[in-house]
Amino acid sequence: MPTPLPDQLPEKLVISLWDFTWYTRTGPGEPFEDLDRAFAEAVERGYNTVRICAMPYLLFRSGLDTGRLRIDPLGGEFGQRVRWYDVRASTEIDGRAHLLALFEAARRHDCFVILSSWEYQQSPSFAGDRRWFDALMAIDPERRAEALADAQADLIDFLAAHGGLDDRVAFTELHNEVQAGRLADGLPADADRVVALRPRLERGIARFRERHPDRPVTVNYATVPVGSLRGIPAGADVAAFHPYVYGVLDELIDTYALRAPDRPFPQDAVRHDLLRPDAPDLADWLPPAEDRWRLDATIVQHRELYVHDWCDPRKWDAWLYDRYAIHRLAMEQRLVTWIDAAADWAAAAGVPLVFGEGWIGYTPRLGTFEEGPVGAAFCRRAIAESARVGARGAVVCSNAAPHHSMWSDIALQRDCAVALAGGTALAG
Repeated sequence: MPTPLPDQLPEKLVISLWDFTWYTRTGPGEPFEDLDRAFAEAVERGYNTVRICAMPYLLFRSGLDTGRLRIDPLGGEFGQRVRWYDVRASTEIDGRAHLLALFEAARRHDCFVILSSWEYQQSPSFAGDRRWFDALMAIDPERRAEALADAQADLIDFLAAHGGLDDRVAFTELHNEVQAGRLADGLPADADRVVALRPRLERGIARFRERHPDRPVTVNYATVPVGSLRGIPAGADVAAFHPYVYGVLDELIDTYALRAPDRPFPQDAVRHDLLRPDAPDLADWLPPAEDRWRLDATIVQHRELYVHDWCDPRKWDAWLYDRYAIHRLAMEQRLVTWIDAAADWAAAAGVPLVFGEGWIGYTPRLGTFEEGPVGAAFCRRAIAESARVGARGAVVCSNAAPHHSMWSDIALQRDCAVALAGGTALAG
């Protein structure tokens, strides 16, 4: 039988995605300099839950001293115009103390926390050196889910031992978007990753459950893997999916081979269509030599980082708006189909459904396509569809968080929070 969510949770989890930024951007003037302020602003916007990379392996299994954890930018100006990567300055935190501070602030503001990990995707790329990354990579891919399970279980024990702060945990994810990172290392190249990962993830879930049989645990997936849902591990207590529909954004990514390193990079076309006049060539845009290991520690392609850093956001947005009409119907259909499929799997498994990320996709920090009228309409539509299928929780949008410009659109977030909770769903 699935382990239910804790009784003390709100009827609906209105989620703000704080990812790893809650510890990477804590310096003066940064969005998480003051955790109480961040939570107060979240509550003002209608949120009651945040979802984070809790850096569990680093804090509890790496063997590294995290009492003076150094957090750095990617190096020089590299990544400063890239969403989620724009760490402004080096900072130093006590990792475990900062975790406790987050949970104490959550309690003061009556909020809850979804525990996850981005460690096999990009979290270690912000560390002061590569030891965290190397420790993670030293684990056999067959055992990485189990290592994360032990770390997450240790984290729960740690919170329980410090004032019972474990009462703030909504549920635990072994890792974020399991098929899209290095948890999938070593699988056959032609394998369906969702299906092939199932044995590894089932061992991880079983390991966590040995330690905490009364606490819900799951994994989550990039997209809703329609056609591969049989690969979701038995024992997952929450159906957790990220319906990024992409559509017109997929066309841009494919046109310029941003995620296809096996294809030639169309430098001239990219420069003409998307970049600022002063942009260097791709080959010339790298972190300083001493920081280049960070490109190995993130799964985001060098090409995509380069274009996000150097795009003219007006050109980027215009490209998407010019072609959006061709994709609009398909994007809406994909959103509804994925939400219906996710709800169907959750109903069959007898577990709650949560959309911890979504809706269009990964755009540059200064782009406004997702924050503008198209993106706002998708937020409203996605929340309405989530409410229709009875989702237990959802984000307003992955970009609706203190480190994104959508945070300033208070009305949109409040409207969506009300709609998810069963109020009137607003038209897009």
